Amino acid sequence: MTVEELQQLIRDVPDFPKPGIVFKDITPLLAHPEGFSRTVELLAERVQNYEPEGIIAIESRGFIFGTALALHLDKPLLLVRKRGKLPHDTVGQSYDLEYGTDHIEIHSDSVHPDGRYAIVDDLIATGGTAAATAELIEKQGAEIVCFGFVIELDFLNGRKLLGDRAVETLMHF
Repeated sequence: MTVEELQQLIRDVPDFPKPGIVFKDITPLLAHPEGFSRTVELLAERVQNYEPEGIIAIESRGFIFGTALALHLDKPLLLVRKRGKLPHDTVGQSYDLEYGTDHIEIHSDSVHPDGRYAIVDDLIATGGTAAATAELIEKQGAEIVCFGFVIELDFLNGRKLLGDRAVETLMHF
């Protein structure tokens, strides 16, 4: 399947989660075995060129693609979650939202200094969560070799928050 064919499996849901938002629903893609498999293959082709030693997946839809990608590339999977969701000792990073702040965490023993990691999520919109994840990992002395996204909402310019770090995206809307 081509990227264009995969894009046809993304459903627009108007006014979700609030009026004026057009939500990009990945569930039809996930329900299409060939499309889901091809999406992971294409993302893996791009991410593996950066030679990450681990895949960092962002809660929650990033877990879907991060897990599949980690298995495909035979790399460890590390989870970044909202505050209070991880059971062991954590390190965290707060970041600004449009209205307020949020906080993400990773287990304190997940990332090792001088490690090379790829951050994976289903979608980049404004870039806040992805940028905060990179800051969290870099504070521990590790390197973000690239970001991997299935979807990028270009009109929100979220890539700008990621600075000069490498970004690989399959579908642009």
